[in-house]
Amino acid sequence: MEGDTDMNKVLSYWMQGEINNFIIVWLSVLLSLSYCYFSGKILSKGTPRLIAFLPIVFVFLLLPLKLHSMLFVGFTSFFIAWLANFKLLMFAFNKGPLSDPSELSLLAFLAIACLPIKLQNSQTEKAHKSLFNYAVKGFLWALLLKINYDYTDYIHPTIILGMYCVYIYFALEIGLAITAAMAQALLRTELEPQFNEPYLSTSLHDFWGRRWNLMVSRILRPSIYVPVRNWSVNILGQKWAALPAIMSTFVVSAIIHELIFYYLCRVNPTWEITCFFLLHGAFLTAEIGVKKSTKGRRRIQIPRIIATISTIGFTIITAFWLFFPQLLRCKAFERASAEYVAVSAFVKDVLRGCLPNIG
Repeated sequence: MEGDTDMNKVLSYWMQGEINNFIIVWLSVLLSLSYCYFSGKILSKGTPRLIAFLPIVFVFLLLPLKLHSMLFVGFTSFFIAWLANFKLLMFAFNKGPLSDPSELSLLAFLAIACLPIKLQNSQTEKAHKSLFNYAVKGFLWALLLKINYDYTDYIHPTIILGMYCVYIYFALEIGLAITAAMAQALLRTELEPQFNEPYLSTSLHDFWGRRWNLMVSRILRPSIYVPVRNWSVNILGQKWAALPAIMSTFVVSAIIHELIFYYLCRVNPTWEITCFFLLHGAFLTAEIGVKKSTKGRRRIQIPRIIATISTIGFTIITAFWLFFPQLLRCKAFERASAEYVAVSAFVKDVLRGCLPNIG
């Protein structure tokens, strides 16, 4: 018991230093984005903006290296090295969610630029999940966290991998939902949903395009998919132009995921993550190709339950094969579990210091 207490103290001290680094990193992000906001008002779109923004893009690629916590690195690298950089590059050419800074306040610009949110179009149907939905997922996530921290030695490795699939999904959805809720309260506006129950997907197109991490789809579509499709129309025609655009989108996604995994694990890439996304890109391209080639013909209707099981089964099996090995080698899940313990110890220390002063 005394050993556990000493370890919790060490973790608490480590987390305190990491939180200080986290604050410094995000102050740097906010200052950098403020520079981009005011530069965008002065500079014309195209080359002038691009030259002004490229140093910030480079800085955003370096900032996650200042952090070591799986929790802080994961969300910071996703928010700034990926989403913020893509939004800034599109903004340089007056595209994307930041395209008109004259209509955005500085606060709104900062929130949209560095957070995985998108203002909801007035014509878009509102689709909010209930608090009960998030409460159930939060409970299950906490339960999986407890099991992963205390009982993994007694569970078959395949079952543990299945738990990791659910764990990642719940962690992402709950984390992004909390971020969106805070941004929505700050901006006082409706935001588009970030997940749409991906476990109900009936095809890879449904999974990647309509249900899983929709903020990424909303960024990759105007920045990669649409330009490649428009270019491909002149070569392949309107019917088949989408196919190289889909594959190109998955290639870019693979590269960015390799970068994020480097931030998380700090080891040289093994390219398994790239293979995972290239495999899914190839299968999705084939799926769309078959649909296009059989359009207008009578198709065999696959029962929804079979389609869902096949889609989720394919995704989980390929994740076991190619997505998880690098995370397992760098003990990502064990480190994440230990960090939640560190956060808990840090919060207890803070409360213990504050409570005597209350009243």
